[in-house]
Amino acid sequence: MAVHPSAIVDLKARIAESAEIGPFCVIGADAEIGARTRLLAHVYVEGPIAIGEENIFQPYSTVGVAPQDLKYKGERSETRIGHRNLIREFVTIHRGTEGGGGVTAIGDGNLLQAYAHVAHDCQVGSHCILAHSATLGGHVTVEDYAVVGAHSGVHQFCRIGQHCYIGGYSVITQDVPPYSLVVTERNARLFGVNRVGLERRGFSAEAIQGLHKAFRYLTKSGLNTSQALEKIRQEVGPDEAAQRLIAFIESAERGIVK
Repeated sequence: MAVHPSAIVDLKARIAESAEIGPFCVIGADAEIGARTRLLAHVYVEGPIAIGEENIFQPYSTVGVAPQDLKYKGERSETRIGHRNLIREFVTIHRGTEGGGGVTAIGDGNLLQAYAHVAHDCQVGSHCILAHSATLGGHVTVEDYAVVGAHSGVHQFCRIGQHCYIGGYSVITQDVPPYSLVVTERNARLFGVNRVGLERRGFSAEAIQGLHKAFRYLTKSGLNTSQALEKIRQEVGPDEAAQRLIAFIESAERGIVK
């Protein structure tokens, strides 16, 4: 395998022969790195961690290190990263805690831009973008195809629904519904459907129109959330996206952004 002479690799690490470990990288014990994954330079990896195939870690990223949680007392926890992710400069990813399930997980095909932070016990799906300095507090769930804008912060235990777009410099303290477009300075406001993103991902015009109607009931009708959901059931019908939106809202424990 291609390991630069200046890299420090623990003898207990398991690294695929086709992986590349660049200059001044540090790989700790109980680390597993998959085929064709590349650590370009100055990447710090601490186990237990499992990294899949064809990932690229840019310089100065820090992966799998101990959580910034005062309750953490050194118990065994881990990090799992899937395939074909691009981790840019100075990204920090912290492993889980016993109280949060013990695992921080990142799926496949994600882009984590410079200075993004994924805290302990976060669950990030696939094909997501965390833009520059996007910050996830502990225990955050980010569903597939979500975009978290630059310099945005997500409060602990919040959920970010699939296919949504959070604008830059937003502060998210409640769950963000799937398919939505959200921008905030301090208190988040829901501005409607993430139409452009949904069109790019092949959603039909009928599905998008149904979501437009659903969000109008949620934000502009004067109805409370329960009344709005009943209207959505009656008038939007069995559309899969609308049903997923309803299920997401009904399961929200911190309320939703409206």
